[in-house]
Amino acid sequence: MSPVSPVSPGGVSPTASLVVGIDVGGTFTDVVALDETSRTCSVAKVASTRAREAEGFLSGVRAAVGERGIDGVAVIIHGTTVGTNALLERKGAVTGIITTAGFGDVLEMRRRDRPATWGLWGDFHPVVPRDLRVEVAERTLADGTIETTVEPGDVVAAAQTLLARGAVAVAVTFLHSYAEPTNEAVAAAALRAMWPNEHVSISSEILPEIREFERTSTTTLNAYLQPVVGNYLAELESGLAAAGFAGRFLVVQSNGGVMSVAAARRFPIRTALSGPAAGVIAAERIAVAAGHPNVVTGDMGGTSFDVAVIDGGRSVLCAQSTVDFGLVIRSPMIEVTTIGAGGGSIAWVDRGGLLRIGPESAGGMPGPVCYGQGNTRPTVTDANVVLGRINAERPIGERARLDVAAARAAIVEHVGTPLGLDVDQAAEAIMRVAESRMAGALRLVSIERGHDPSTFWMLPFGGAGGLHCCAFVRDLHLAGALVPPRPGVISALGCVIADVRVDAVRTIAQPLATLDLARMRARLAEAVDHALEAVTATEVLIDRVDVQLELEMSYVGQTHTVAVALPTVQPGAVDGAMIRAAFEQTYLATYGRLLDGIAVRVMTLRAAVIGRRPAFDLATLAPSSTLDTAAARRGSRPVFFAGAWHDTAVWDRLGLAPGAVVDGPAILEQPDATTVVEPGFRATVDALGNLEVVLVE
Repeated sequence: MSPVSPVSPGGVSPTASLVVGIDVGGTFTDVVALDETSRTCSVAKVASTRAREAEGFLSGVRAAVGERGIDGVAVIIHGTTVGTNALLERKGAVTGIITTAGFGDVLEMRRRDRPATWGLWGDFHPVVPRDLRVEVAERTLADGTIETTVEPGDVVAAAQTLLARGAVAVAVTFLHSYAEPTNEAVAAAALRAMWPNEHVSISSEILPEIREFERTSTTTLNAYLQPVVGNYLAELESGLAAAGFAGRFLVVQSNGGVMSVAAARRFPIRTALSGPAAGVIAAERIAVAAGHPNVVTGDMGGTSFDVAVIDGGRSVLCAQSTVDFGLVIRSPMIEVTTIGAGGGSIAWVDRGGLLRIGPESAGGMPGPVCYGQGNTRPTVTDANVVLGRINAERPIGERARLDVAAARAAIVEHVGTPLGLDVDQAAEAIMRVAESRMAGALRLVSIERGHDPSTFWMLPFGGAGGLHCCAFVRDLHLAGALVPPRPGVISALGCVIADVRVDAVRTIAQPLATLDLARMRARLAEAVDHALEAVTATEVLIDRVDVQLELEMSYVGQTHTVAVALPTVQPGAVDGAMIRAAFEQTYLATYGRLLDGIAVRVMTLRAAVIGRRPAFDLATLAPSSTLDTAAARRGSRPVFFAGAWHDTAVWDRLGLAPGAVVDGPAILEQPDATTVVEPGFRATVDALGNLEVVLVE
């Protein structure tokens, strides 16, 4: 396909050349500003302002762009966790469902799965209670035949019932609408003519795909998030406009691409893993450029630890994910596993005398005890401070200093005394339990999925990732750790370099032997054209456009499908022989054998259109090769390792030139993160400024 020539956003200053990536976390807001003319960049890390998101957002942008000012910014790309947090905390909008008569309980029945597979009990409360799920008379058959036409008056009456019961958003999910969406289109027109806001989600627009529960769940969660994400983005847009910003404002999707704010408001479900996805995109580029295409990533911030696999230089996309039990999202997204083990995770002793970490977090406010903002319960960050790993006099972010005495007192009270440990032992216990939890998440995505850990590197990022990388290398027997030059702002960097991506899906549900190829080619072409239009609408600088075509297929009688990539980007070139060959190759690679004599069926088609943005030169982040390594030494301080205090060298990380070698124990400090090199490890600065940390003893 030919490159897209974007239209320059109206109102942007002709001198505006800055592209700003911004990731808002629970504790810090991270910003990277790239000048696309000079190819230079600057970074900033400021405190997040919960409940006043625009304030911290604008503060971060101003800190990164400096004297250039916001009117010098052409594009702002935002990675957000607002949708993720709303789902995890069940703090979405009051939502209603209008569905086919007899199918009001699809959301509650799910797939008859249980919270604990082997448990004898468990409960599940859907985000939409039964009194907000209203049924109307309509019926479309699986072959697309409309048996009962929906009456607009019935839809309006159902909507009025939902409004009277407090609904703010509404989802429409009719049976088999993926095969023929006419009834849903009629309902959508009636709803949008009377619903008091724009928060209307239609399943044939959100996910025109077979599988009733997954389509219902995804559409409902989209409606559930629309007011939350929409209001958040509106607040940011208003704040940016007031500050003089006239450029393009884009949002990172869970699939690693970006989309317009208008699209994010309409499809907020596609932002459910926006922030973590941006980090994985940047990690992928860094790993490939460093010559280590196999890595497991670990993003450790203030509230969570997000892990992903990059295999052969490519991150893993999944078609479906579960944010929490029963909250199923069927939308392409980078496969990220999240646990509650961040720097702000609270350490506590349960009634059985076992030390626990999280899932409750102190977040950014009040934050760890050492922040002095009112929290009295110890966190992982407090343990790092007490053990000397974090410099209390030079913490990351904007804080002047940390209160070590308060952190020690909290650890003694809540962990040391209950377990009979002194303060140093208790702090180290917190560290080891936290690292064990995080190592478990890394095992889940690597060893338990058949990967040989000795061929993978750990790529830690986030403000706290580098503090624990040696423990992961040692405990999981990894090849080493690759710490990026600016680990604390990797997710913001991912926002800057993310491509524009739009995914489209259509249901086919036909045996391959009798497949209507002409109709399928037409639907592929329609999906590609729709996605290409959305890519062009972002109006950002794009070098070229790539198209990927994929079918989900299975043998007849099988429930689960395999994703089959087609060896062409032209819908008109797809034929039956190509489809069969691609399916057999994929199925054989996945399961090791074919099922001769059993018919094959095509369930869905997928088209991805990717607008490739100009390449980001990672050398921009590398330190100068003329730096004097000796001048980077900041002295030493006592740090606690493996039950004893060690005199530990302290280095200015950004003062180390490529080729510099630092033996552990050592602490490498920089404004956005701290890296700990434990005894027995060695860190070498590569040509791009990454630290290669390996076990040498």
